[in-house]
Amino acid sequence: MAWRMPAETTPHQRTWMAFPRQGLTLGEGAALREEGYAAWTAVAHAVAEFEPVTMVVDPTELDRARRMLGEGIELVEAPLDEFWMRDFGPTFVVDDERPGVLGAVDWTFNGWGDPEWSEWRKSAEIARFVSDGIGSELVSSVLVNEGGGIHVDGEGTVLLTETVQLDPRRNPYADRQRVEAELARTIGTITAIWLPRGLTRDYDSFGTSGHVDIVATIPSPGRVLLHAQRDAAHPDAAVSARLRTQLAEATDAAGRRFDVIDLPAPATLRDEEGFVDWSYVNHYVVNDGVIACGFGEDAADATARAILAEAYPGRRVVTVDARPIFARGGGIHCITQQQPAVGSGR
Repeated sequence: MAWRMPAETTPHQRTWMAFPRQGLTLGEGAALREEGYAAWTAVAHAVAEFEPVTMVVDPTELDRARRMLGEGIELVEAPLDEFWMRDFGPTFVVDDERPGVLGAVDWTFNGWGDPEWSEWRKSAEIARFVSDGIGSELVSSVLVNEGGGIHVDGEGTVLLTETVQLDPRRNPYADRQRVEAELARTIGTITAIWLPRGLTRDYDSFGTSGHVDIVATIPSPGRVLLHAQRDAAHPDAAVSARLRTQLAEATDAAGRRFDVIDLPAPATLRDEEGFVDWSYVNHYVVNDGVIACGFGEDAADATARAILAEAYPGRRVVTVDARPIFARGGGIHCITQQQPAVGSGR
């Protein structure tokens, strides 16, 4: 077996999501909870315009999910405590030597390093649940990793950050070589580009400690979209500059230097919690489209749409307000997971 994670731009069979349930992440009070439900629902409906969506729903939220999502989105019932499908759900892979075979990598998930506040043990079972439900081959991994902690080009290159996979709360005995060997086994990458860190807000107590999918992504082999914070008043201005220098000097699995494309941050610098990590990099590519994060800034949102349209030619870019999702610790990419189309399964 030679597993390979396809690029997100390859055709999808469907998108997987998880519906919010009451708890710390969703927020206290009816208004905050409704805001969270509505944000996840808006993303699901936007994706469903392009491809099928299957939503994992905790039994306590099944009636609400049916009412809000409607008949166009498939619901499957399973116990949840968190609802960031990108992170605890399976990372899907294919075997080029066995056309039509789909694999599902079941990373070890410990709630982003098992902080005191996190509840994650139910959601840690979802990758196996999804794999069993669609009949894919389970690829079990002891590496503590989340789907938001990696980005691939589908041709052997992976972007990741030192503060995630090498986090002692996740993988206390790991080093680069061990992580790279496990990624080669599970997702077929041969060249790892280690970024030193992620965005500032992501190191708060409710952050992921540096997920790459809010910092940089590979829209096509040889190109990188990079979060560009250009206001020196924000600490991420220094982070963006450092990462740009590193990525411009890096080479991918094919030996190419990257064409680094800036994706400017919105103008807003702070919210009530501190410096924001609002990032247009955290978009999700779907069949014939791109679901882009919106931040209520018409000019900045429009600029991001134009850059994304150029980076993904032939796809329609749709903006969904991502502020309620970011307020809960992530973005649109973080709550979605693509299942590649391989000609088998459902």
